[in-house]
Amino acid sequence: MRSVRMRILATLLVLAAVGVGGWQLLPSQGDTGGTITVGTTDAVTSLDPAGAYDAGSWAMFSNVFQTLLTFDTGGVEPVPDAARSCGFVGTGLQTYQCRLRSGLTFPSGRAMAAEDVKYSFDRVKKINSGVGPAPLLSTLGSVSAQGDTVTFHLTSPDATFPFKVATGAGSIVDRTKYPPNALRRGTEVDGTGPYTLTGYTKDKRAELAPNTRYKGDIKSTGSPVELRYYTDPAKLNAAWKAKEVKVATRTLPPAVLSRLSASDPDQRVTESDSSDTRNLYLNTRASSPLHDAAVRRAMAWMIDREQLAATVYDGTVDPLYSLIPTGITGHTTAFFDAYPTRSTAKAKALLTQAGVTLPVRFTFGYGKGRGSGAEEAAELKRQLEVGGLFKVDVQGYEWSDFQKRWATGKLDAYAVGWVADYPDPDTFGAPLVGTGSTMSTGYSNKLVDNLILDSQQYADRGLASQDFRTLQADVAADVPLIPLWQRKEYVVSSEDVGGGQYLADGTGVFRLWRLNWI
Repeated sequence: MRSVRMRILATLLVLAAVGVGGWQLLPSQGDTGGTITVGTTDAVTSLDPAGAYDAGSWAMFSNVFQTLLTFDTGGVEPVPDAARSCGFVGTGLQTYQCRLRSGLTFPSGRAMAAEDVKYSFDRVKKINSGVGPAPLLSTLGSVSAQGDTVTFHLTSPDATFPFKVATGAGSIVDRTKYPPNALRRGTEVDGTGPYTLTGYTKDKRAELAPNTRYKGDIKSTGSPVELRYYTDPAKLNAAWKAKEVKVATRTLPPAVLSRLSASDPDQRVTESDSSDTRNLYLNTRASSPLHDAAVRRAMAWMIDREQLAATVYDGTVDPLYSLIPTGITGHTTAFFDAYPTRSTAKAKALLTQAGVTLPVRFTFGYGKGRGSGAEEAAELKRQLEVGGLFKVDVQGYEWSDFQKRWATGKLDAYAVGWVADYPDPDTFGAPLVGTGSTMSTGYSNKLVDNLILDSQQYADRGLASQDFRTLQADVAADVPLIPLWQRKEYVVSSEDVGGGQYLADGTGVFRLWRLNWI
């Protein structure tokens, strides 16, 4: 992903230098100084950082909470935000220490202390929500706080720990407002991010005002923003066409995205590569009809990604043939190597050899309103049922219900998108295929777990490439998931709003503060 992000950033700099982006300097003819409305189909699972591990929630967390570290636009290494400095102690990569920035205050006026940081990490681990980010902190053993210093004690060497500190899992909460053993309920948020949450209606809207007390890496906290949540891409598109939102992102309908033109004078279009992926996750538990690896391999032989990308997504996504996407260190085409062309005959041979009763019947779940989930599920059902080898029971669920169902093993297969937490292949390892992964497939492979641990010991991340190549081959053989596609990033904004190109860049940060009136 490093080369992808740097290529995008370089392009933006070149455009600015030659004057193509000169519109950013022109006076606005519209409503300046008011609230910028942003539309999205992403949903917020929880306003409590201990209870959410999804794109919609973390987009919110990026703006209302601080983390010790963050990522600058186009950055590949985390930089201090709530911390004034951070670093490993010694050479063992098992002790990580940060010194807190002074003058940080919560909405109540109480000063942030190192104890708040310790408390925030401790409760994520202690609550261990089924849809929360605890799996991301698997190498964190304990946290200690003394004075303005926070020390993280890791159970094994983990060069990627600074990246994890910079994610939504590292959001720092006011320890006097959040219970230690349970998620906080209600609609209030007590953080120190560049915005404060002034109003919230679940699945409808979030009102954000610049935080005048903010101190950190960000130089300007931007304009007031109202996030509006839509239940499906068609409704977001209708709102965009009716000019009810000034910015639309994640996700307009594929047919609309495929027709976007940067030459349209009434809107600004940003299209860029991204490391966002979508996989079909398979329940490997003994109670699932997909428990036998031979059945899962047979499914892998039946998937036609090119057809899926062309028909359901109008070419706005690229077929993906491995766990780690194109542009990320260690990417391979492991699934193409193992299952190069769609073959009903090879799938049937595997099922016959395994002695399973045909057709293999299983449930397939997807999140309603999450992009083109319904259309995608219908196409995958069609592909899998060719030849009578499988019988797929497809069902869509409201997002929160969908998360709970896959987290508790109630679905046999489920398609879910994955937004990289940080710009490193590790974000596609333990969270997706490690034992106890956040995707709750029940998959556990000691070889895979050891490869993940081995890869984390390299401070020079390029040296971890071979571990990730081997890991992807193992995943292609075991098939706890089937990679489907890698998407492009699209942001459209009205002609009087700039900064849309900086909203997201693969670092896991959603920069609403970069939006501005022109």
